[in-house]
Amino acid sequence: MSMQVPALNEKDSAGNVEVTEAIFGQAFNETLIHQLVVRHLAGARAGTKAQKTRSDVSGGGTKPWRQKGTGRARSGTTRSPVWRTGGVAFAARPRNYDQKLNKKMFRVGIRSILSELLRQGRLLVSNDILPSSPKTKELNAAIKNVDAKRVLIVVESVDVNLALASRNLPYVEVIEAVNLSPVLLVSADKVIATSGALKRIEERLA
Repeated sequence: MSMQVPALNEKDSAGNVEVTEAIFGQAFNETLIHQLVVRHLAGARAGTKAQKTRSDVSGGGTKPWRQKGTGRARSGTTRSPVWRTGGVAFAARPRNYDQKLNKKMFRVGIRSILSELLRQGRLLVSNDILPSSPKTKELNAAIKNVDAKRVLIVVESVDVNLALASRNLPYVEVIEAVNLSPVLLVSADKVIATSGALKRIEERLA
């Protein structure tokens, strides 16, 4: 059974594009989508923070004073965390924040997001949105009637004109169909895809 993705406007050459219900008719799975978004954001973390423990700080090999008889508290090293020049207690270490998620769960999650976008009227198709020159003015004119604060453009492959025309528009993101990001899909008010991109999405998520 097929469904239709509406065109950006009546004059668009793409027209309404038919898509399969198996991909764009999925039920909304909030739990899985949340897991997908958290996994994506966690994987983007650098995890490069590092601090020195008492064993990493140079020096401190000599006991600062004898154990008894000085009237001061006993101390074995000047690199203890309680000293000003000492190491850090419970120091941060480089770590990997990646979370495991199998491919089947990823595909089902992306299907669920796309299906909900289509149900809410936030997924549109357009072939005329691709600029013929690297001018921001041309791309801005093509989407000026789109009622959205954040627009995601999904294409089969990003060309030079689109990359240059979109980089000065802070509310526009461009992504290839093979690199669909759950975070960008969820955060976009409107998602505009080319007919070729929709076909590529169907092939990937089938």
